[in-house]
Amino acid sequence: MEAEGLDWLLVPLHRLAAWGAAGAMVFGGVVPYIPQYRDIRRTQNAEGFSVYVCLVLLVANILRILFWFGRHFESPLLWQSVVMISTMLLMLKLCTEVRVANELNVRRRSFTDFDPHHFWHWSSFSDYVQCVLAFTGVAGYITYLSIDSALFVETLGFLAVFTEAMLGVPQLYRNHCHRSTEGMSIKMVLMWTSGDAFKTAYFLLNGAPLQFSVCGLLQVLVDLAILAQAYAFACHPQKPAPHAAHPASAKAL
Repeated sequence: MEAEGLDWLLVPLHRLAAWGAAGAMVFGGVVPYIPQYRDIRRTQNAEGFSVYVCLVLLVANILRILFWFGRHFESPLLWQSVVMISTMLLMLKLCTEVRVANELNVRRRSFTDFDPHHFWHWSSFSDYVQCVLAFTGVAGYITYLSIDSALFVETLGFLAVFTEAMLGVPQLYRNHCHRSTEGMSIKMVLMWTSGDAFKTAYFLLNGAPLQFSVCGLLQVLVDLAILAQAYAFACHPQKPAPHAAHPASAKAL
């Protein structure tokens, strides 16, 4: 009887918590990129951010949206992909403008040159948009032709989340090669870890497709491995070589 009397309070609180979790899923993934965007804009220097981060996230989220047409999943996850694609395009636009402004006497490179040596290093934001549209068109057409194949749909979903889960691997490999995490923001990695852990818990609690949960767990493990590297290298620092240059992180923020 007492529990029934509290329904008027518990039901709205449950709905509020559900809305809060959905909102965190939709917008939480882009939060780490806000300070990076502001820093690039303030310093007019984009060397600390790898545009390949944008490439990976654009591919992953486009594939996730196409996967939705074959197997519907939670709406917040769909909107998360839309928000992330928009964010990555904004990051690309800023990085391209800053890089081109700092380049002197460099020949213009475009997507239609089809030069693999300059792939994803073009001179205009419109070239990136053309590439994204071309990829979306080809992937969308293949999906349209194969949408009735359960194997294709499940493979598409796996590729979408696996691509995103591998985002931290270049950073992990870079740390291993240099035996150092110098230049890597521990605060950002902690944000990735907490965000990925929340995302994985959301997948599990809301019955998301299995691919989402498995790759979410993999992403958390990669984040933890990077943190373990930071701890190990801090305990046993390596003497840096003179004039050694540390390349920017592939998942650097």
